[in-house]
Amino acid sequence: MALFDLPLPELRRYSPDVPEPADFDAFWKASIPDVPPLDDVRPEPTHLRLVDTWDVTFTGFGGVPVRAWYTRPAGVDDPLPAVVEYLGYGRGRGLPHERLTWVTAGYAHLLMDSRGQGDQYGNGGDTPDPHGGAPGGPGPVTRGIRTPQDYYYRRLIVDAVRAVSAVRALPGVDPRRVAVVGNSQGGGLALAVAGLVPDLAAVLVSAPFLCHVQRAIEITDAAPYGEIVTYLSVHRGAEAAVRHTLSYVDGVNFARRANAPSHWGVGLRDTVCPPSTVFAAYNRYGTDDRTIEVYPFNHHEGGEAVHAQRQMAWLTTRLI
Repeated sequence: MALFDLPLPELRRYSPDVPEPADFDAFWKASIPDVPPLDDVRPEPTHLRLVDTWDVTFTGFGGVPVRAWYTRPAGVDDPLPAVVEYLGYGRGRGLPHERLTWVTAGYAHLLMDSRGQGDQYGNGGDTPDPHGGAPGGPGPVTRGIRTPQDYYYRRLIVDAVRAVSAVRALPGVDPRRVAVVGNSQGGGLALAVAGLVPDLAAVLVSAPFLCHVQRAIEITDAAPYGEIVTYLSVHRGAEAAVRHTLSYVDGVNFARRANAPSHWGVGLRDTVCPPSTVFAAYNRYGTDDRTIEVYPFNHHEGGEAVHAQRQMAWLTTRLI
């Protein structure tokens, strides 16, 4: 894919006005339940001798039990800084040995399952979405999209916030040193949590989905945004309602409220989460304590292992 979005000098200045509902804060405050986070924590047998894993269940949106893997270095009893990780679109939590970067870097690690996802790639998920009956397309991004109250991402974002409460309640975690991390859909969730949880220690956001969505659906047909375009091509009278719903989950609006130090990544040839949508959120982020890694010749994969190395180096300066 050739460069298709704004030139990098313009991206670094790109700070558009993004629609924000008047009741944005009240909507999210009313959405997040104030109940004990943990439902169940049980050891998970694995063949990994250097890490210990637990199958965690915590209370998500609507009282739904959300599954997660909790992993920490074996034989370490001291409270550790924790990394809460969110997954990409269509992926479930899979198997406990799939994601070991953060635990082998010395962190306690909570990997949140994505309700109603896990069937597009990876090794499946374990969290159903019983509230998913509102009209919408087959993919998560259009489920219940005509109203903010019914929208799928209301539920998933609340789950993501509750995952932070859950990790802070787990044994062996220093609750003052919690970071959130994600790529693509996971990056959008990490950014939303940064805007809703005021006392995070750090935020790592790569190619975040659901940022400046109004522009994204104008300039790319790539999924998942392309699923919204397809939905509107059939439901021709739903555009105003859909745009209104999306304004409640736009990462730019969460970014304005965030105050934790943040580390970002973007590929300038990314048609999945176009770079202008990423910079729209980055440039509106609520603190100047932020940095962005730019990969001029990369698509949605961004910097891959190189970027992970840079993330680890940056996070060490914040949590260790």
